[in-house]
Amino acid sequence: MSFTVADNLDMSTPAAKRAAYDTLNAQLQSLLEGERDRIANLAQFSALLYQALPALNWAGFYLAQGETLVLGPFQGKVACVRIPFGRGVCGTCAASGQVQIVPDVEAFPGHIACDSASRSELVLPLRAGDQFLGVLDLDSPELARFDEIDAQGLTRMVATLVAGTDWTR
Repeated sequence: MSFTVADNLDMSTPAAKRAAYDTLNAQLQSLLEGERDRIANLAQFSALLYQALPALNWAGFYLAQGETLVLGPFQGKVACVRIPFGRGVCGTCAASGQVQIVPDVEAFPGHIACDSASRSELVLPLRAGDQFLGVLDLDSPELARFDEIDAQGLTRMVATLVAGTDWTR
């Protein structure tokens, strides 16, 4: 399969950012076409985000195992392997089921610093129906890198991922 990721997406205005996420979601749909394996799809998704989104230093998944998140496919530096529900930004997302937009990780109580260069974070829950699967975690070396438009665009992409993937093994 030959595939070219849209590099240098224009995210300079809210309208441009929404259009960029539409483009990324279409690219994700193409990447998932004909492949339903969860590890392959999680790996492709994290690589797509890491390559296409500006100002990221980590993009990947933590998968639920009981009341713990365990490191899954990702792009970036070596990461924390296990995060209990309720601890750090990822654990808070897992415990609450709510998207976490953190403009300054140093101001987040209990933040887990896997990479000291990270300054802001966006974490989204992964769900298939009522089943909690894990979280998508994005880190940036820029303060306030993520906003509600990022959360909305990535929520649509996560829905595409969940629908195009077999989650049972």
